[in-house]
Amino acid sequence: MISQRSSLATLLLLGSFLAPVSSSNIPAQAQVIDQKAFNVLATTQPPAEFNAKSLFVPPGSTGDSLAQQPFHVYDEEFLKIIGDAPTLTRIAHSPKDPIFHEAVVWSKETDEVFFVQNAGAKDAGTGLQKSAIIEKISLADAAAVSDKSDAAGLVNVTTVPSSPTILNPNGATNYRGQIVFAGEGQGDNEPPALWVMNPKSPFNATVILNNYFGRQFNSLNDIAIHPSSKDIYFTDTIYGYAQDFRPAPGLQEQVYRFNPDTGAVTVVADGFDHPNGFTFSPDGKHAYVADTGIDSGFFGLNFTRPASVYRFDVKEDGTLDNRKTFAFVHSGAPDGIHCDSLGNVYAGCGDGVHVWNPSGKLIGKIYVGSSTANFNFAGQGRMVICAETNLYYATLAAAGSYVDSEM
Repeated sequence: MISQRSSLATLLLLGSFLAPVSSSNIPAQAQVIDQKAFNVLATTQPPAEFNAKSLFVPPGSTGDSLAQQPFHVYDEEFLKIIGDAPTLTRIAHSPKDPIFHEAVVWSKETDEVFFVQNAGAKDAGTGLQKSAIIEKISLADAAAVSDKSDAAGLVNVTTVPSSPTILNPNGATNYRGQIVFAGEGQGDNEPPALWVMNPKSPFNATVILNNYFGRQFNSLNDIAIHPSSKDIYFTDTIYGYAQDFRPAPGLQEQVYRFNPDTGAVTVVADGFDHPNGFTFSPDGKHAYVADTGIDSGFFGLNFTRPASVYRFDVKEDGTLDNRKTFAFVHSGAPDGIHCDSLGNVYAGCGDGVHVWNPSGKLIGKIYVGSSTANFNFAGQGRMVICAETNLYYATLAAAGSYVDSEM
């Protein structure tokens, strides 16, 4: 039997954890979002008027107030992630062309971040007409303007002329001192492929995989390296077809595992609508797959389909098991997905970067007010965020989960 004194002590301890976050602990560019404030709303709109494409503005907030303090604290755990003085700076802008889209990857040796244009977007003029381009920035240039909220035009964005051209690159990650890209392919006869590119000039590129036992993949999307086995895992979905630059799919949408040393290619997970982003926990024990099933590109939206992150256990033999729903995104759909060094999970969503703790609880956002396809850490305390026509540089306390898969 628990004594009255110990029971009281337990209640006091729980009370300390349940107490609201003190405003005195909140950094200048952060704000607390009180979820109780919108548990019950006076009015709600029908799905045709308010849905996953709508920006949610909590009671007492405005679009401007959400953007002015872009680090949104949903739980005090997020304060450890952002630190005492987080910053968010817009460092580049494109009036219409979605140049800042996917494949955000840090080259540690050159201290640059690479990213790619949106392949197949009408405003990009890519797809069948031309391949999406790869670009990069210097992190030193970004850091030099991090004291500003808007430094668009002050950071040089350089086009990377891969040789040969990587056709419609999408996802990317570090790989044996180089960068491996998931290419979506182009038309009927240029298949999706995994490409390895040197991050230094002349940016020579080599295809390391372009088929599954002779069959073309559909449209490779994202890619990650297992931190222990160093095997390459990647997602294959239909967005090339859904954006009019690839033929109708010939395989179901799946997650694959590739051992580049033996050449073995295996399917490790299926049953998705549109498997998209992929990442591992820092210890490699869990894999996370983002499913953007609500969005079928030019074929339209279906808000009853997944906008979900699924978590799998990674077994010792590299197979994926015990699928569970980790998170369902309320704004847009989770696209690019990454973990920090402590196992917190981040995903690019419809209003910015959402952050969950390892149990799947939303603890915070880096809010940009628009769709964020991808982002990535650049070591300790630095992050680059791609939001289609805007590029952002953030500073915070967290560090990325970096896997270089050296030989």
